Amino acid sequence: MVNKKKPLPLVWTVMGIGLLFLGWELGSQLWGSDLIFPGPLLVLKQWLLLIQTKGFLEALAYTFGRVMLGIIVSAPLSVGVGLIAGLDTRGAAFFRPFFAVIGATPVMSVILIAFLILGSERTPIFTAFLMVFPVMTANTVEGVHAVDPKLKELCKVYALSWREQVQHLYIPAITPFILGGLQSALALCWKVVVAAEVLVQPLRALGTGMQRSKAQLETPELFAWTLGTVIAAALSQCLLTLILKPRVKGV
Repeated sequence: MVNKKKPLPLVWTVMGIGLLFLGWELGSQLWGSDLIFPGPLLVLKQWLLLIQTKGFLEALAYTFGRVMLGIIVSAPLSVGVGLIAGLDTRGAAFFRPFFAVIGATPVMSVILIAFLILGSERTPIFTAFLMVFPVMTANTVEGVHAVDPKLKELCKVYALSWREQVQHLYIPAITPFILGGLQSALALCWKVVVAAEVLVQPLRALGTGMQRSKAQLETPELFAWTLGTVIAAALSQCLLTLILKPRVKGV
């Protein structure tokens, strides 16, 4: 029998994008108003004009910086807290109320309260940190709990210190969980940062551009700002995947 080659994943991705744009165009035609639901061609044209402007590039740079700061601040702290909570039930009990409060508090409430205290420029960073922190911590705790009990017993037999156990047993074991958590955290970070920017409107931000377009009823431009954000977030995810892929294989 002749083995038929299956379509490459890239082909399926292109087909999915094509179906998405087809549905978008049909929705625009059915709605019948570019003021409410502009079609993809109009939005793409507006996006091509938008990305050539200094304002968009500055907004993209500042939003990207806020996303990265949210990740950089939350990642090491999450790993530390996750190790404590995963290794000691007392640590888990101590941090449980904090995560319960964070999980139950609406994101919009966090943004508004942070805005009153921190101002418009720092609020998106703090909000991203607060939303990403529990995700990364939960991944770290899961990694600690996934360690083989036989390896734990082996460490006790050889009388390894707590520091040596963390270095040689737990850190290698939780690394894949941390890397997976980073990918989830990055996607969440983009959403939270832009949502905070829409609400508090820093001087330079993708969310501020969206809010300004909405206030001026420039719907194609609003869609163009959104499309630019989606593309930037997708590219950052792809870049992170390329960076982490060899590390995940090497673990």
